[in-house]
Amino acid sequence: MGHCSNLKMVAAYVQSYSFLPFALIYLSLVQIVIGCDGVRSPVAKWMGFSEPKYVGHCAFRGLGIYPGGHPYKAKVNYIYGRGLRAGFVPVSPTKVYWFICFNRTSPGPRISDPSVLKQEALNLVRSWPMELLDVMQNTPDDSVIKTPLVDRWLWPGLTPSASSNGVVVVGDAWHPMTPNLGQGACCALEDSVVLAKKLAAAIRGGQDSVDAAMQDYSQERWARIFPLTARSNLVGSLLQWDNPLYSICPFFFC
Repeated sequence: MGHCSNLKMVAAYVQSYSFLPFALIYLSLVQIVIGCDGVRSPVAKWMGFSEPKYVGHCAFRGLGIYPGGHPYKAKVNYIYGRGLRAGFVPVSPTKVYWFICFNRTSPGPRISDPSVLKQEALNLVRSWPMELLDVMQNTPDDSVIKTPLVDRWLWPGLTPSASSNGVVVVGDAWHPMTPNLGQGACCALEDSVVLAKKLAAAIRGGQDSVDAAMQDYSQERWARIFPLTARSNLVGSLLQWDNPLYSICPFFFC
């Protein structure tokens, strides 16, 4: 199948997802499609990738707002409990980011009311340190989100390549990972830099050179992505250990 026909098939498939803006203008001039369309990527699905797997944890996230300035030092604060952990860190003189990660056998129903989400988060940590509760109480309802944590392990020989016939995926579209190592967005940026460099060197050499560059990108990035995904999953499993001997205790890290 020619590249043009292949790209038209990708475009038609992705366009069927009405929530995803996808430019079809000048399609006949397009040499490649780069899928950087997130965890539920239609491009990755078209390429044969499995759906990201739920890892048994969900996370609440929010941003506390202090118009007059918050009282917290510039450091990350972690709090660990039984199958439950939380943290908060100032991100500006007036804003404090926080999260809660908790075990759940299934993600549960989708809740659209932000006030209900915030109350559910508060109920999880009602007896936890006042600093955390203060940050959460100072969070506008509409800035609280809840997400199931998922990942996709890129098993060699079993998982499709990141590129095929002029289509390539990057970031969460290719390798969603849990946030336990804080590397998801970082890896997506690394993907973009590596792919851009390889394409810049190959694009004048024609389609064969471009295809080779994308395959080279796939092989080079896999060596970094696969171990990180596995390690992040393992760290999350350890941190979410639901053991009765694991009582609530705060740990503060600079």
